[in-house]
Amino acid sequence: ALPTETFYGLAVDPADAAAVARVFAIKGRDATKALLVVAADLDQAAELAVLDGVRRAALAAVWPAPLTVVLPLRRALAAAGGETIAVRVPAHVLLRALLARVGPLTATSANRSGAPPPATAGEVATELGADVDLVLDGGRTPGGAPSTLVDWTGERPLVLRAGTFTLPPSCT
Repeated sequence: ALPTETFYGLAVDPADAAAVARVFAIKGRDATKALLVVAADLDQAAELAVLDGVRRAALAAVWPAPLTVVLPLRRALAAAGGETIAVRVPAHVLLRALLARVGPLTATSANRSGAPPPATAGEVATELGADVDLVLDGGRTPGGAPSTLVDWTGERPLVLRAGTFTLPPSCT
């Protein structure tokens, strides 16, 4: 588990089917729901998702930010659903530094499905206990609303979940 710019998330290699299955089991989450993936920067995100010129330019202007975007999938990943992937370049310095070293990771909230997401490493330990191998303590996260979730598989972005980020006019 690791901190993000909103809450703590469960992090595994998004290509590792066994690790992704473990996240679903820990959360008690429906395995048909894809897991979001965080990347260190736009280039890492482009290794996972198809980013044409318009999307790339718009996202370069706003990332890093608590904005998760559903995009066409570039290559098969265990964490992705079907032909799309939800990806974000997080506005959390420690997390981006880790991602730069190890590559993209999942970052679904570190809680059981239906429980509130944790804002501290201690809350992760209390909620998930021995189910989590390691908790990277990055201090208290801001909490509040989750990242904004946008589907940009069509011509224009469509807000699926309002969150802490407001889309600028350049993305709408």
